[in-house]
Amino acid sequence: MLSQLLISIRPKQWIKNLIIFAPLVFSQNLFSKEPLMMVLLAFALFCFLSGSVYLLNDLLDIEKDRQHPIKCKRPLPSGKLNSKVAIFALVVMSGASLVAAFSISLMVGMIAAIYFINNLLYSTFSKHIVIIDVMQIAFGFVLRVLIGAAVISVPASPWLLMCTVVLALFLGFAKRKHELILLSDNAENHRKVLEHYSTDFLDQMIVIVSSATVMSYALYTIWPDTVENFGTNKLIYTVPFVLYGLFRYLYLVNLKEEGGSPTRVLLTDKPLLLNIMLWLTTCVLIIEEIV
Repeated sequence: MLSQLLISIRPKQWIKNLIIFAPLVFSQNLFSKEPLMMVLLAFALFCFLSGSVYLLNDLLDIEKDRQHPIKCKRPLPSGKLNSKVAIFALVVMSGASLVAAFSISLMVGMIAAIYFINNLLYSTFSKHIVIIDVMQIAFGFVLRVLIGAAVISVPASPWLLMCTVVLALFLGFAKRKHELILLSDNAENHRKVLEHYSTDFLDQMIVIVSSATVMSYALYTIWPDTVENFGTNKLIYTVPFVLYGLFRYLYLVNLKEEGGSPTRVLLTDKPLLLNIMLWLTTCVLIIEEIV
């Protein structure tokens, strides 16, 4: 039973929470012990909180997931995990995470609470509203960045927030396209909002947000405040990594019919994973003035 519960809280999906470290890196505190420990603590509690959210989603979508060719194999819809056990774990994990967040600071606690409420609203209401469903997912990533900044008491860069929003929208719309292709005529039965999407419409949205992602990041690297804060204009050299990452992901979505799980793609596609590692390494070397 514990193994099925572990599967349900999606440890592999916790990679999404790594964005919590972004304010630490871009505030030049990566090698500062105390800020690093605080962000690690925030990452841990957010993993527990997001794990409880996955349980909540599975409990609410248990019948619809049984109609999905992949999600039907999850512990709750397949019957391998008892609903009462899942509810108990949901209450304990979410409660403990929120208490821990408020014990760090009022701001951290409020952001964590808003994240949970945002996901509750999404699971019960917003996921049925076209466009808003993906925008609300993107908001969850913004909250991750905000909590990463709040826990070390640094302001969250507006550029960082903008890049986070458009990148999350890109991944969200790409996921909707994959669902349409995978589920075909049965798409509406699994996710009602899919009746309002089409592949052509999603392609247009993807073009808009992918372009916005590149432009937002490129402008951030050459913005006067960025150059002044880091004492260098070399961050512009990391733009090719962003371009390649977006191009590679579009290739996987459109030609390999992947993208249903951004996390799985990031963990299994070696060229994309290598590109992210090279981008991060280059950013750290430039920001910490090692090169």
